Amino acid sequence: MPPEHPARRAGLASQAAVRAKRKAEWLALFAADARVEDPVGISPYDPVGEGHSGHEAIAAFWDKAIEPSRIEFEWADSFACGNEAAFTGTIRSTRSEVAVEVDLVAVYRVNADGKILALRAFWELDRARVTSISE
Repeated sequence: MPPEHPARRAGLASQAAVRAKRKAEWLALFAADARVEDPVGISPYDPVGEGHSGHEAIAAFWDKAIEPSRIEFEWADSFACGNEAAFTGTIRSTRSEVAVEVDLVAVYRVNADGKILALRAFWELDRARVTSISE
């Protein structure tokens, strides 16, 4: 995936910071008024379904969803248009002895400065594949 498009570049930087567990670097990629919806709609991390808006809420999302897990991305492709890029593929999240894989579409929208305005991940909890690491 060539990173030349600003939204694709921001998405790849976001994913790299998540993999490396660099919270401050990840937060710095977001505009002050950014929103994270992962997944879009109601979820265990977002019981109201409105997303996590602003750096404080996005940082709290990191603490609950990202920090406790090892996260890997396997992208089949990405599509960049306008000020957005959509990545299609699979994400694997491992906590303790359990791994969860889910197919998804992750969409990053950036502003004129290349800061992420929105991260929206489309995936379905009931389609997640759960495995034990000891298997």
